[in-house]
Amino acid sequence: MKLSLVALSLALVLVLAESFEFQEKDLASEESLWDLYERWRSRHTVSRDLHEKHKRFNVFKMNVKHVHKVNQMNMPYKLKLNEFADMTNHEFVNSYASSKVSHFRMLHGDRKRTGFVHENTENLPPSVDWRKKGAVSGIKDQGKCGSCWAFSTVVAVEGINKIKTNELVSLSEQELVDCNKENNGCDGGLMENAFDFIQKTGGLTTEQNYPYSARDGSCDSSKMMNSPLVIIDGYEMVPENDENALMKAVANQPVSVALDAGGKDFQFYSEGVFTGDCGTELNHGVAIVGYGATLDGTKYWVVKNSWGAEWGEKGFIRIQRGIDAEEGLCGIAMEASYPIKSSSNNTMRRSASFKDEL
Repeated sequence: MKLSLVALSLALVLVLAESFEFQEKDLASEESLWDLYERWRSRHTVSRDLHEKHKRFNVFKMNVKHVHKVNQMNMPYKLKLNEFADMTNHEFVNSYASSKVSHFRMLHGDRKRTGFVHENTENLPPSVDWRKKGAVSGIKDQGKCGSCWAFSTVVAVEGINKIKTNELVSLSEQELVDCNKENNGCDGGLMENAFDFIQKTGGLTTEQNYPYSARDGSCDSSKMMNSPLVIIDGYEMVPENDENALMKAVANQPVSVALDAGGKDFQFYSEGVFTGDCGTELNHGVAIVGYGATLDGTKYWVVKNSWGAEWGEKGFIRIQRGIDAEEGLCGIAMEASYPIKSSSNNTMRRSASFKDEL
């Protein structure tokens, strides 16, 4: 009986921890807002000195009012006070949406022209969810490092590897951050450069073998030689600004995409189909792992993010699909790409000569 009560108590604590709620009365006065902030700080174990705490409270207060205002509207999505609740939007963008995909695109020139193997895909299913097919690993957290391009790349490679080998292997984002010199580690990059690196160097090692550290590091070739690898044979670009082509690709495999994640509603997204304001200044790499539609007919993409499992729908977001703009909501159809894999062998090992290739 005691064990049952303890288990029930733990379950209640976990439920409360998953969702930080507040009510109208919490906004009634400065004092009640302070109490709310203290509860939020306790929930997120945030430590501040007194001066910084007062500054952060002012930011928190503005964010609370924004979340409350949006949630009072008849929107198909809701916001919540997540771990970013005492960050200004500028600070949030600099820390979590700083991959500078648009910037790298200008530096590298026009998108590479490739084939599109999924062009002739017909009779598209009304919905696809690669999570249900076991092709999507658990939610990861990039931390305050602009390495989302690496996480986006890894989702697509993990997905195609599962499809071709029937084995889901969690792969190393840190190897890409440290070793893929065509990209800039925590300062951003392009997914196509990462696919190219994986192909040319003979594969990508596992997350267990080369774990994530959320910071730039020196390339540790010793972690990659004689280690299990997942290989790919190349990559292709989805025709840009074409959501129908993007659907064809996603019907066949998870797809790496970039989007504009800099909006305040994106920062505090909690659930539902996101239809909020956003531009096309691509600053964040994510991956589409499915698509579908709600009962009322609102079409959406299922997107895996890399901001931890507390953000959004347990780390995922549903973004409106099929809007009246060719680039898609938040520019989601502008920079889509995916890896090609024909070999089922994902246990190849790099030779000692690999070190010379870096």
